[in-house]
Amino acid sequence: MLRFYFILFLFTLTATAKNINPVLDSLDRSLQKKDIYIKQKYVRIKELNRNIHKYTLSNDNRNLYYDYMNLFEEYKSFKYDSAYYYIEQAKSKAILLKDNKLLSLSKINEGFVLLSSGLFKEAIDTLNSIQAENLDIKNQYDYYSVKARAYYDLADYTRDHRYNINYIQKGNLLLEKAISLVKQNTNDYWAAESLKRLKQQDWKGAEQAFSYWINHFKLPTEYYGIATSSLGYIYSEKGDTDKAIYYLTLAAIADVKNATKETVALRNLANELFKKGYLEKANKYINLAMDDATFYDARHRKIEISSILPIIEKAQLNKVNDKNDLLEKIVILLTVLALIIILFLIIIFKQLKERNASRKAMASSYEKLQKMNKSLSEANTIKEEYIAYFIKATSEFINKIDHMQKSTIQKIISKKTDEVLTSLKAYNIKKERESLFHQFDEIFLRLFPSFIGDFNTLFPPDHRTIVKKGELLNTELRIYALYRLGIQDSNQVADFLELSVSTIYTYKTRIKSKSDFKDVFEEKIMAIETI
Repeated sequence: MLRFYFILFLFTLTATAKNINPVLDSLDRSLQKKDIYIKQKYVRIKELNRNIHKYTLSNDNRNLYYDYMNLFEEYKSFKYDSAYYYIEQAKSKAILLKDNKLLSLSKINEGFVLLSSGLFKEAIDTLNSIQAENLDIKNQYDYYSVKARAYYDLADYTRDHRYNINYIQKGNLLLEKAISLVKQNTNDYWAAESLKRLKQQDWKGAEQAFSYWINHFKLPTEYYGIATSSLGYIYSEKGDTDKAIYYLTLAAIADVKNATKETVALRNLANELFKKGYLEKANKYINLAMDDATFYDARHRKIEISSILPIIEKAQLNKVNDKNDLLEKIVILLTVLALIIILFLIIIFKQLKERNASRKAMASSYEKLQKMNKSLSEANTIKEEYIAYFIKATSEFINKIDHMQKSTIQKIISKKTDEVLTSLKAYNIKKERESLFHQFDEIFLRLFPSFIGDFNTLFPPDHRTIVKKGELLNTELRIYALYRLGIQDSNQVADFLELSVSTIYTYKTRIKSKSDFKDVFEEKIMAIETI
């Protein structure tokens, strides 16, 4: 994994700053595997928990302490409440062992997880309870580094010049103490030295320090994320948005691969992409950053993200609205152009038909006719919709007449008007419906003249439909004629044919069972072509 980070860093040195898409694509690929990296972390945690059970049974407090610390390491940048639980367990074992060194180390780590969650006062109080002079060199370095970060983060969170200058000064003094404890050719030295220059707003010096650290040392994965994220922040402050995006993206990739949830890289990357106009990616990343902050329960991170999330989301929404407005205008323009083109085609078609004097004109006219034929073919859907509407409207009309007839007869029975009764009885609904069916059959066979023949090809010879003399279509053919027109709701078919829904289902089942194409019968019906 370290080799990957180094190669990716070299890539950023040679790539042109104008093309940031490849490294962003690399981040998106890592995000697609995010669940895999988290699952790997849970596998490590599960293995450590097995050791906890083993040492608990043997009452081995020292090994339990170290296993609790290992679990804390897995959780410290992943999930606050679990990290805090295990550091408390480690503290309790250190107290039982009466080992002040282990207890102090636990408190240093407790301070780290408290400040990571935004509990700055609690973190500083915990660190103040440690007597630094009694610690060994390594623990003193960790103590001063964590305490310095607590004041730095408190300054970032406060954002009030009346207080944060004092916090930064305290952080600088503590970091100076940490630097004095380690050798210059170590990761710890450059981690502290680079951070000190950054907090002093020595952008050039901080850039040189972080770059030197990355180029000349083998960084642990957590340090790599810090170094690249810090470089991204520096370039952002210097106004070099492209480089800021590059390095923040590298940091975000490192965080994803390490399953780190307590992070600022993704949030800062979203902010830089927002400046650059990458609104969709900015919106995606800022929401992922909020998810991470919520998962970890980093209070201050959620507040920081909340300050820019609505701005990015609003900008993204405005962009979408602008696109929709533009598309609407394009659609209107294309519609007008289409109408004009159709008008011109009609005029040209008429002119070509009238002129029809030369072979060249005939060829041109033929080409135009071919185009018009294609347009007419496409307009077939409109015909089908029209027929469906006609059938529905006529059916409803007949039903209304039927209802009116019955109602009027009832009134006549009530001895209101005998003449109306005689007139209504003379109105034959059955003949009207038969006439409707006949009209429907004529229209349908005009559109689908080969329907009966094509329908019969779906059956063996002894099961083919024969239409009686004087009929155009019978009930079976009419059901599937309606189906071909797109009227496939059995309730609508039943209403039109004056049959029950169960009868329609019976017809369909019986007809389909006789076909040679039972599995694709409906598809074959829909494949029957019009004129």
